[in-house]
Amino acid sequence: MPNVMAVGGVLAALFASTVATEPLVIPAERITISVETVNGSGCPAGTAEVSTAADNTAFTVSYSDYFVLAGAGAKPTEFRKNCQLSLKVQIPQGLTFAVAQVDLQGFAYLQRGATGAQYSHYYFMGTSPTAQTSHEFTGPYSGGWRTSDRAATLVYAPCGQVRNLNVNTELRLDAGDAESGTSFMAMDSSRGSVRSIYHLSWKEC
Repeated sequence: MPNVMAVGGVLAALFASTVATEPLVIPAERITISVETVNGSGCPAGTAEVSTAADNTAFTVSYSDYFVLAGAGAKPTEFRKNCQLSLKVQIPQGLTFAVAQVDLQGFAYLQRGATGAQYSHYYFMGTSPTAQTSHEFTGPYSGGWRTSDRAATLVYAPCGQVRNLNVNTELRLDAGDAESGTSFMAMDSSRGSVRSIYHLSWKEC
């Protein structure tokens, strides 16, 4: 059985196994999401894409060059990478949305003694950042990984205002005592089904 450990967010009070009940409101008109700015070593220009679900219940971020390396042959700067996306969300008037759940996926190969970590948080421009969530993985491990965090408190975009949604993620690796081998961890879409999914909750203003 893989030796994997997932650790909850830094401020666990903001995340729980269930989400506060909200009225079921889903826009009939298709929403659009565009990438306004991209920053970070984990998402060089042209390597991050965003698409929306046909039913407006989620959007997906796909990466094609987001990975970290540690151990033999790895450069000193390759153990940590991050990506900061600023997304412009066009929604129908009279509605607002919140991020209710975040599912992140990737692939990892960790030597015995190596550890990997994934961090993320998101927030609307001009508001306070959400609590940072973190998940840790320990070697030996080889295969896909997935994390899922649900918001106990839904933070909605201000009604009637255009506020970009900032999505920040980070990957880190520590070779530990496995210096003789190379470990890596990726969050990308090169395997077809590997992606990051942000589930949305809607309500009327």
